[in-house]
Amino acid sequence: MTVVFECIYDDERHFGLGVPEAGAPLRLYPLAGDTLAALLTTAAGDGADTAALLTRGRAAVDVPAADRHRARPLLPAHVGDALVSGFMMTHNVKVGAEVPDQPNWFVKGLGDVLKVPGEALSVPGDAVAVCEEAEVVLVHVGDERGTPRYAGYTFGNDVTDIGRFKQHAGHLSYAKLCDAGVAPWLHLGEPPRTVTGEVTVERGGAPAWKGPFTTGVDALHYDLPTMMSRLFSYEALHRPGRVHYVYIGADRSSFHAGFRTGDGDRVTIDVTSHGVRLSHPLVWTRRPGQD
Repeated sequence: MTVVFECIYDDERHFGLGVPEAGAPLRLYPLAGDTLAALLTTAAGDGADTAALLTRGRAAVDVPAADRHRARPLLPAHVGDALVSGFMMTHNVKVGAEVPDQPNWFVKGLGDVLKVPGEALSVPGDAVAVCEEAEVVLVHVGDERGTPRYAGYTFGNDVTDIGRFKQHAGHLSYAKLCDAGVAPWLHLGEPPRTVTGEVTVERGGAPAWKGPFTTGVDALHYDLPTMMSRLFSYEALHRPGRVHYVYIGADRSSFHAGFRTGDGDRVTIDVTSHGVRLSHPLVWTRRPGQD
């Protein structure tokens, strides 16, 4: 399976192939004014070998790992052209006897709420109880008519104020207004059927909680193609070039195990089935008027 990623190197956007080893040099290719989203759309339309099409005519440059900044997958130049959203209560382990035919959908924000590994994930200062949610993230790009087209998937952490939602189910929209972790690697294949891994929450540099998770298409109660087609049937979501990051739901979290995260905790999601690791500190923001 082809995996692509973007980096900012020498103040210019570049891309690479594969998931590089931690600390290893990167082989990058300059985009030279192109966008990776447009190149991937061309490759899909031509049925061409993606890696060959992307690198054709581009001179590779080998870059030390410390000399680049990883970008969010396919994030457009203007963060307002990216919408981060998701579905809740999608997994079999969370669904009860009576369920709607389409899960609830929510908005987390625009492209600036996405944070790559190492960056802090902020939550409101008055959050009630915050948890991590290890998830598959589907990435879609609006075509020339604005219709969202599937580009690939990555992995993320849909940080949620689950305590606020538990207090009042109608406050889901507020509970989701937290930053979201996202891996920089975009997998170009179909959404994965099974994803497994482990979450670790560190406090004061030591593990405070650990737990496994299982996600992916097979873990969903709903049919994923139906979920996405119904969501994108709304023309309000159609805009040429808009990039959609859709979090498709999570397994049980540390909250369900009785653990409560706190300001300064570090959450690490190790997606062992796919060799991807995300690690972020949690930061509680100050309430308005607070010194």
